[in-house]
Formats: sequence, structure tokens, C-alpha cells
Amino acid sequence: MQLKAALTAAVERLGVAEIGSPRLNSETLLMFVLAVNRAYLYAHPERELNAEEQARYDEAIAQRATGMPSQYITGHQEFWGLDFLVTPAVLIPRPETEHVVETVLELVREGHGQSGRLRVVDVGTGSGCIVLALANELPTAELYATDISADALEIAKANAARLQLASRVQFLQRDVLEPVSHTAAIANPIDIANSTVILSGESTPQADERCRRTPIITAQFHDLDLVVSNPPYVAYREADKVQRSVREFEPLHAVFAGIDGLDVIGRIVEQAQVALKPGGWLVVEIGYSMRDEVLALFSQALWDDVRVVPDLQGIPRVIAARRK
Repeated sequence: MQLKAALTAAVERLGVAEIGSPRLNSETLLMFVLAVNRAYLYAHPERELNAEEQARYDEAIAQRATGMPSQYITGHQEFWGLDFLVTPAVLIPRPETEHVVETVLELVREGHGQSGRLRVVDVGTGSGCIVLALANELPTAELYATDISADALEIAKANAARLQLASRVQFLQRDVLEPVSHTAAIANPIDIANSTVILSGESTPQADERCRRTPIITAQFHDLDLVVSNPPYVAYREADKVQRSVREFEPLHAVFAGIDGLDVIGRIVEQAQVALKPGGWLVVEIGYSMRDEVLALFSQALWDDVRVVPDLQGIPRVIAARRK
């Protein structure tokens, strides 16, 4: 089949499956299969796809038609101008999360936390996109990244190696800022249909294996200059408002955080109060309607200079606060 005909058929199939932007998705996946850019697609519409290429493209389109994000099919997503490996073990990096990086860099430019080498922790690192973007921008910073999921940490470490930043970041398995126990290697699974948590606190072979793969560090964080995070913040009660591709394919423990969405953010605020040095900053991404609820978590006795950073659409996206 010729390239143009294959692309037309793919667009039609994704359209029938009600996948958004069917042409963009079809082109992206064809570029992935052929390892070419978009200009090549437009310049060579008559090119014949061989049997292997056609089979790979058909499989990619079939996966996308189920709702699987194209990033999980290609295994890649760009963030902060860097190419990241992504799998269903990690949340797909979003453009709006770049506002977290921008906020941190602005604080550094203002001179906050520059009394010596910056010590920074990225909580819930996932693919490592935030901490590795910071490693690329802050060559002298001492950087740590935590995640409750050993599988996510493996992806983050792979990204660090690919970007030649492995020596810059120490990856630790933590539940927020606290060491992970062998009975809580990963967040409890979520029953989206009933918006309830399925309790699974007992040790399991799978959980124990994840713990063995990433050593548990018992030392506590202290005297940090910056704690940054894109935590899970979607409320269980809002599960029906989340895109189907997110509910069905992305790691739910990286998306949902309790009945009101504040479970993890609340713990980050509480633990950062102890881990940050006086004058240190917490920078956290929030959901589109969470501004007031998150601001209420910052005690005036412990925090000051609380800032709300909007995204390009004017939606409150990041909150930064300084530890007194």
C-alpha cells in the first residue's frame, strides 16, 4: 500500500473510533514506524510500504484506536526540549508541568536558596521529567528524585542515562519524602467504577520484588532548598471527568489522590515543612479548580510569600510557598 493510502485509511479508522485529532495521530504513528519526519510524509505520498512496515503501522493504529495514548505506543514524549522514554508505568509528561520548572528557575534567578549549593528534591518523579529538566538547567545543584513506584524509578533512571544526567540525580524509593516500607511499595489500586480505594496493605510477592529492586534509604531529608512536585491531584469523585485514555492507560496512583484530590498534596506540604530549611521553597502543580483548597493547607505561622502561577490559559497551575 502507498503511504498516502495507508495514511488515509488510518485517519478514517481513528475517526470511526472517535479518537481526537485523527490525522495528527495517524501522521505521528506513521513517522514513528518509518523513522521519518512530517516533511517526508508530504514529499513521498507515493512511497510503497513494505509488508513489515504496513504490519507495524496497522498494529500501532489498532492500539491507538483502543484509546491507548500515542506516547505509550511510540515510547517517547518531549518535555522541556528533552526526549523522554515513557511507558504505562509513568504518567505522560504534560506541557503545563513545564510551569513547575519555570517557577523553580525564576526562584533561583531571584536568588532564593543560593547560600551554597542548591539541594532539590522532586517528589513523585515518574519519568523524571522535572528533575532532569532541572539537572539540565542547574548544573551545580544537588538533586534527588523520589517515587513510590520502583517501576517508575527504573524509567526515570533510564531517562537520566539517555540524557547523560545519571551522575547528577539520586533516585530513591519514597512515599512522598518518607522511606517506603515493604508493605507499601506502591499506592493502593483504585476502583474507578465505585470511586473507592481497594485496600491492599498486606505484603505481596509483587510488592516485595519491587522493593528489592530499589534499595530503601532510611535517612530523612533535611535542610533542603527546594521541594518540587507534580503530584496526583484528581479527586475520586471527579473520575468521570477524566479522559478515558487517562483512566484506562495511565498509572492511577499518579492521577488520583483521595476523595477531594488533596491527600498527596497535603502530605507533601506537611513533610516539606520539616524537610525544607528556613527560606526554602515548595513548588507544586495543582488541579484547575484546587487553588483555594491548596492555599488553605499553608499555615501562616509556617509559610509566607505564597504565590499562585497561572498557565498560558490563565488557570492556576502552580503554587509556590516559602518556609519561614
